[in-house]
Amino acid sequence: MRTVVVTDPPRADVDDAAALGGYGVATVHEALGRTGYLGPEFRPAWAGARAGGTAVTALCWPGDNLMIHVAVEQCRPGDVLVVATASPSTDGLFGELLATSLARRGVRGVVLACGLRDVADLREMAFPAWSRAVSAQGSVKATAGAVNVPVTLGNQVVHPGDVVLGDDDGVMVVPRGDVARALTASQARLEKEAASRAAFRDGELGLDRYGLRDRIEEFGIEYVPFAEERG
Repeated sequence: MRTVVVTDPPRADVDDAAALGGYGVATVHEALGRTGYLGPEFRPAWAGARAGGTAVTALCWPGDNLMIHVAVEQCRPGDVLVVATASPSTDGLFGELLATSLARRGVRGVVLACGLRDVADLREMAFPAWSRAVSAQGSVKATAGAVNVPVTLGNQVVHPGDVVLGDDDGVMVVPRGDVARALTASQARLEKEAASRAAFRDGELGLDRYGLRDRIEEFGIEYVPFAEERG
Protein backbone atom coordinates (compact mmCIF):
# COMPACT_ATOMS: atom_id res chain seq x y z
CA MET A 1 0.00 0.00 0.00
CA ARG A 2 1.29 3.44 -0.92
CA THR A 3 1.03 5.79 2.09
CA VAL A 4 -0.13 9.04 0.55
CA VAL A 5 -2.55 11.91 1.18
CA VAL A 6 -3.88 13.41 -2.04
CA THR A 7 -4.99 16.98 -1.44
CA ASP A 8 -7.76 18.91 -3.20
CA PRO A 9 -9.04 16.27 -5.64
CA PRO A 10 -11.75 17.50 -8.04
CA ARG A 11 -15.21 17.10 -6.57
CA ALA A 12 -18.72 16.94 -7.95
CA ASP A 13 -20.85 19.98 -7.18
CA VAL A 14 -22.02 19.78 -3.56
CA ASP A 15 -25.49 21.12 -4.41
CA ASP A 16 -25.91 18.43 -7.06
CA ALA A 17 -24.84 15.86 -4.47
CA ALA A 18 -27.44 17.15 -2.02
CA ALA A 19 -30.11 17.04 -4.74
CA LEU A 20 -29.32 13.41 -5.49
CA GLY A 21 -29.47 12.66 -1.78
CA GLY A 22 -32.96 14.12 -1.78
CA TYR A 23 -34.09 11.69 -4.48
CA GLY A 24 -32.93 8.77 -2.36
CA VAL A 25 -30.80 5.70 -2.99
CA ALA A 26 -33.49 3.47 -4.50
CA THR A 27 -34.64 6.11 -6.99
CA VAL A 28 -31.14 7.05 -8.16
CA HIS A 29 -30.05 3.41 -8.29
CA GLU A 30 -32.99 2.52 -10.54
CA ALA A 31 -32.62 5.68 -12.61
CA LEU A 32 -29.01 4.80 -13.46
CA GLY A 33 -29.87 1.28 -14.55
CA ARG A 34 -29.38 -0.40 -11.17
CA THR A 35 -25.74 0.52 -10.80
CA GLY A 36 -23.69 1.94 -7.94
CA TYR A 37 -25.24 0.09 -4.98
CA LEU A 38 -22.66 -0.94 -2.36
CA GLY A 39 -24.68 -3.93 -1.17
CA PRO A 40 -27.10 -4.79 1.64
CA GLU A 41 -24.43 -5.06 4.34
CA PHE A 42 -24.07 -1.27 4.62
CA ARG A 43 -26.73 -0.18 7.11
CA PRO A 44 -27.48 3.16 8.79
CA ALA A 45 -26.55 3.57 12.44
CA TRP A 46 -29.97 5.09 13.09
CA ALA A 47 -33.28 5.05 11.25
CA GLY A 48 -34.01 8.05 9.06
CA ALA A 49 -30.39 8.95 8.33
CA ARG A 50 -29.99 10.51 4.88
CA ALA A 51 -27.03 12.14 3.15
CA GLY A 52 -25.71 13.08 -0.26
CA GLY A 53 -22.19 14.42 -0.53
CA THR A 54 -18.84 14.29 -2.27
CA ALA A 55 -16.45 11.52 -1.32
CA VAL A 56 -13.27 11.93 0.67
CA THR A 57 -11.75 8.46 0.93
CA ALA A 58 -9.58 6.88 3.60
CA LEU A 59 -7.85 3.50 3.42
CA CYS A 60 -7.02 2.12 6.87
CA TRP A 61 -5.45 -1.01 8.27
CA PRO A 62 -7.82 -3.31 10.21
CA GLY A 63 -8.29 -2.17 13.79
CA ASP A 64 -6.45 1.09 13.10
CA ASN A 65 -8.15 4.45 12.55
CA LEU A 66 -5.05 6.63 12.10
CA MET A 67 -6.00 7.53 8.53
CA ILE A 68 -9.51 8.57 9.53
CA HIS A 69 -7.94 11.26 11.71
CA VAL A 70 -5.66 12.22 8.82
CA ALA A 71 -8.63 12.35 6.43
CA VAL A 72 -10.68 14.70 8.62
CA GLU A 73 -8.30 17.54 7.74
CA GLN A 74 -9.00 16.99 4.04
CA CYS A 75 -12.78 17.23 4.46
CA ARG A 76 -14.81 20.23 3.34
CA PRO A 77 -18.45 21.22 3.81
CA GLY A 78 -20.63 18.94 1.73
CA ASP A 79 -18.29 15.95 1.82
CA VAL A 80 -19.03 12.39 2.92
CA LEU A 81 -16.09 10.49 4.43
CA VAL A 82 -15.74 6.99 2.94
CA VAL A 83 -13.56 4.54 4.87
CA ALA A 84 -12.22 1.23 3.58
CA THR A 85 -9.82 -1.21 5.23
CA ALA A 86 -6.93 -3.10 3.66
CA SER A 87 -8.50 -6.40 4.70
CA PRO A 88 -11.88 -7.22 6.27
CA SER A 89 -12.51 -5.68 9.69
CA THR A 90 -15.58 -5.11 11.85
CA ASP A 91 -13.80 -3.17 14.61
CA GLY A 92 -15.41 0.10 15.68
CA LEU A 93 -13.03 2.55 14.02
CA PHE A 94 -15.49 5.45 14.19
CA GLY A 95 -17.56 7.00 16.96
CA GLU A 96 -18.99 10.16 18.46
CA LEU A 97 -15.71 12.05 18.85
CA LEU A 98 -14.77 11.71 15.20
CA ALA A 99 -18.36 12.54 14.23
CA THR A 100 -18.12 15.73 16.27
CA SER A 101 -14.95 16.72 14.43
CA LEU A 102 -16.50 15.98 11.03
CA ALA A 103 -19.73 17.79 11.84
CA ARG A 104 -17.73 20.88 12.78
CA ARG A 105 -16.23 20.84 9.29
CA GLY A 106 -19.62 20.57 7.58
CA VAL A 107 -19.28 16.91 6.58
CA ARG A 108 -22.63 15.34 5.72
CA GLY A 109 -21.95 11.79 6.84
CA VAL A 110 -19.64 8.79 6.87
CA VAL A 111 -19.67 5.38 5.17
CA LEU A 112 -17.50 2.67 6.70
CA ALA A 113 -16.48 -0.74 5.38
CA CYS A 114 -15.65 -1.56 9.02
CA GLY A 115 -17.60 -1.04 12.24
CA LEU A 116 -18.76 1.96 14.24
CA ARG A 117 -19.79 2.56 17.84
CA ASP A 118 -21.49 5.21 20.01
CA VAL A 119 -24.73 4.63 18.12
CA ALA A 120 -26.91 6.43 20.67
CA ASP A 121 -24.67 9.50 20.49
CA LEU A 122 -24.65 9.51 16.68
CA ARG A 123 -28.44 9.33 16.71
CA GLU A 124 -28.74 12.13 19.28
CA MET A 125 -26.45 14.42 17.27
CA ALA A 126 -28.20 13.37 14.04
CA PHE A 127 -24.91 12.57 12.32
CA PRO A 128 -25.58 10.21 9.37
CA ALA A 129 -23.40 7.09 9.41
CA TRP A 130 -23.47 3.76 7.58
CA SER A 131 -21.31 0.74 8.32
CA ARG A 132 -20.96 -3.00 7.91
CA ALA A 133 -21.08 -3.59 11.66
CA VAL A 134 -21.69 -2.04 15.06
CA SER A 135 -18.90 -2.91 17.46
CA ALA A 136 -17.58 -1.57 20.76
CA GLN A 137 -14.16 -2.98 19.84
CA GLY A 138 -11.74 -0.05 19.82
CA SER A 139 -8.81 0.79 17.59
CA VAL A 140 -5.18 1.84 17.59
CA LYS A 141 -3.45 4.65 15.68
CA ALA A 142 -0.28 2.97 14.52
CA THR A 143 -0.14 2.22 10.80
CA ALA A 144 -0.19 4.59 7.84
CA GLY A 145 -2.62 4.12 4.99
CA ALA A 146 -3.87 6.53 2.35
CA VAL A 147 -6.34 9.37 1.84
CA ASN A 148 -8.15 10.36 -1.36
CA VAL A 149 -7.24 7.29 -3.37
CA PRO A 150 -9.77 4.96 -5.03
CA VAL A 151 -11.20 2.47 -2.55
CA THR A 152 -13.47 -0.55 -2.88
CA LEU A 153 -16.54 -0.91 -0.68
CA GLY A 154 -18.88 -3.82 -1.24
CA ASN A 155 -19.40 -4.12 -4.97
CA GLN A 156 -18.20 -0.66 -5.98
CA VAL A 157 -15.08 1.44 -6.43
CA VAL A 158 -15.38 4.92 -4.92
CA HIS A 159 -13.12 7.65 -6.26
CA PRO A 160 -12.45 10.88 -4.40
CA GLY A 161 -14.97 13.49 -5.52
CA ASP A 162 -17.65 10.99 -6.54
CA VAL A 163 -21.12 11.48 -5.08
CA VAL A 164 -22.06 9.13 -2.25
CA LEU A 165 -25.70 8.73 -1.20
CA GLY A 166 -27.09 7.04 1.87
CA ASP A 167 -30.50 6.51 3.46
CA ASP A 168 -32.54 3.74 5.08
CA ASP A 169 -32.23 1.66 1.89
CA GLY A 170 -28.42 1.59 1.98
CA VAL A 171 -25.56 3.36 0.21
CA MET A 172 -24.62 3.96 -3.42
CA VAL A 173 -21.98 5.85 -5.39
CA VAL A 174 -22.52 8.03 -8.45
CA PRO A 175 -19.30 8.63 -10.44
CA ARG A 176 -18.46 12.31 -10.71
CA GLY A 177 -18.89 12.23 -14.49
CA ASP A 178 -22.37 10.69 -14.19
CA VAL A 179 -23.92 13.27 -11.87
CA ALA A 180 -25.71 15.32 -14.55
CA ARG A 181 -27.23 12.19 -16.09
CA ALA A 182 -28.22 10.94 -12.64
CA LEU A 183 -30.07 14.17 -11.87
CA THR A 184 -32.01 14.10 -15.12
CA ALA A 185 -32.82 10.39 -14.92
CA SER A 186 -33.82 10.59 -11.24
CA GLN A 187 -36.25 13.44 -11.87
CA ALA A 188 -37.79 11.50 -14.75
CA ARG A 189 -38.15 8.42 -12.57
CA LEU A 190 -39.71 10.46 -9.78
CA GLU A 191 -42.32 11.80 -12.19
CA LYS A 192 -43.00 8.31 -13.56
CA GLU A 193 -43.46 6.93 -10.04
CA ALA A 194 -45.81 9.80 -9.16
CA ALA A 195 -47.98 8.92 -12.17
CA SER A 196 -48.01 5.24 -11.19
CA ARG A 197 -48.84 6.09 -7.59
CA ALA A 198 -51.82 8.15 -8.70
CA ALA A 199 -52.99 5.33 -10.97
CA PHE A 200 -52.73 2.75 -8.16
CA ARG A 201 -54.70 5.03 -5.86
CA ASP A 202 -57.40 5.12 -8.54
CA GLY A 203 -57.53 1.33 -8.57
CA GLU A 204 -55.37 0.40 -11.56
CA LEU A 205 -53.37 -2.79 -11.07
CA GLY A 206 -49.69 -3.25 -11.72
CA LEU A 207 -50.59 -6.17 -13.99
CA ASP A 208 -52.20 -3.69 -16.38
CA ARG A 209 -50.04 -0.63 -15.89
CA TYR A 210 -46.83 -2.54 -16.52
CA GLY A 211 -48.22 -4.60 -19.40
CA LEU A 212 -47.89 -7.85 -17.49
CA ARG A 213 -51.38 -9.26 -18.03
CA ASP A 214 -50.70 -10.09 -21.67
CA ARG A 215 -47.57 -11.99 -20.63
CA ILE A 216 -49.20 -14.29 -18.07
CA GLU A 217 -49.10 -17.25 -20.45
CA GLU A 218 -45.49 -16.46 -21.37
CA PHE A 219 -44.56 -16.62 -17.68
CA GLY A 220 -46.20 -20.04 -17.45
CA ILE A 221 -48.77 -18.89 -14.90
CA GLU A 222 -52.03 -20.86 -14.95
CA TYR A 223 -55.31 -19.76 -13.36
CA VAL A 224 -57.17 -22.75 -11.84
CA PRO A 225 -60.60 -22.65 -10.12
CA PHE A 226 -60.44 -23.65 -6.45
CA ALA A 227 -62.86 -26.54 -6.87
CA GLU A 228 -60.85 -27.93 -9.76
CA GLU A 229 -57.56 -27.57 -7.87
CA ARG A 230 -58.97 -29.59 -4.95
CA GLY A 231 -59.58 -32.28 -7.50
